[in-house]
Amino acid sequence: MDIRSNVLRQLKSRREGFSLEQPFYIDEDYFQLDMEMIYYRDWLFIGHDCELPKPGAYFTVQIGSYPVVIVRGRDNVIRAFHNSCRHRGSRVCTKEHGSSVRLVCPYHQWTYDLEGKLAFARHMGDDFDKTGFNLKPVHCEIVAGYVFICLANNAPDFQPVRDKIEPYVAPHRISQSKVAFQSTIIEKGNWKLVWENNRECYHCAANHPELCRTYPEAPSVTGTDGGADDPEIAGHWARCEAAGLPSKFQISPDGQFRTARMPLIEDAESYTMSGKSAVKRALSDDISISHIGTMLLFHYPTTWNHLLGDHAISFRVLPLSANETAVTTKWLVHKDAVEGVDYNLEELTHVWTETNDQDRRIVEENAFGIRSPAYEPGPYSTLHEGGVMQFLEWYSNFMVNRLQGDQAKFSVVA
Repeated sequence: MDIRSNVLRQLKSRREGFSLEQPFYIDEDYFQLDMEMIYYRDWLFIGHDCELPKPGAYFTVQIGSYPVVIVRGRDNVIRAFHNSCRHRGSRVCTKEHGSSVRLVCPYHQWTYDLEGKLAFARHMGDDFDKTGFNLKPVHCEIVAGYVFICLANNAPDFQPVRDKIEPYVAPHRISQSKVAFQSTIIEKGNWKLVWENNRECYHCAANHPELCRTYPEAPSVTGTDGGADDPEIAGHWARCEAAGLPSKFQISPDGQFRTARMPLIEDAESYTMSGKSAVKRALSDDISISHIGTMLLFHYPTTWNHLLGDHAISFRVLPLSANETAVTTKWLVHKDAVEGVDYNLEELTHVWTETNDQDRRIVEENAFGIRSPAYEPGPYSTLHEGGVMQFLEWYSNFMVNRLQGDQAKFSVVA
């Protein structure tokens, strides 16, 4: 039986409410199928438009086998291209971040303008037609300061994502922010284990003492019903929406992305050890009230986010292999906030730096145990791990849909 047929059979017969069979977490062939069906074909969060403040600014990213460069053109439009020279395939941009008036391949100096057009290729002969050798484009969309790309030839419709996300994120004015700090950690575990760990707080009290100072571990906050029956959450939504901040829980029909504004514990304003704001300058001039909690944004398979009153934190999940995943975290503050004056970097980043490292350890221990020949799928807590079940239902339906080549019926846990 070929790998596709085997995966399809296992997903269709999987036991609901239980973790996946072992190969889904450790097998390299299963991993490559994940990349082909999901990461190479769907919209991926990749960074923020504020990271490209001027024409010529660019950043690069590696998605599996695909190197990509994202650049702001002279017309101020942000575009994405395959970072592979049309001459002999060398990477054109080798730095993680940079700025240039043109994109020049270091191998033979083939030169592209900021819109990806080949501008110069020396000694190629009089009959050489440059117009046939522009950089290959990658689909690119910007929504409320978030940059998404899609590697597929025919990208899925992005409008449903835009329609759901933009009203919730736009008030935070991410385009007018800056990255105060970023980190990338390598977690030695499958990307699905990274997501499963993120989608529940069953483990928080025992593992995240810093985070639990301000973030509630209540299932109504981390679950899939949005917490509408929780009086505290409903009251928080009403207060925020009265101030013009969309807040109520919403989830896409296929379960791929969701948003909700959740209160922090008691009088906490931000993710700090004291619960007080980490940044004196508010993230957005458009938000007039304090204690807005955290606006949670999830989009499978690449990002979860916390947008607060004083700063925002974005997380990007990129698989490296069946057993390694890169998690990049960015702390964003108002573009005019000054380090040492408006914020202390250690105070700003401490809680989530510690939480990330704790999650890395958790994922790695989980992955270690799953590699045991004695492993078999175990049951999830229906009270605390509804978010994990929802993630796996999205994953299973998405893979079955793609493997069958038609529209499988989605059944979102909610």
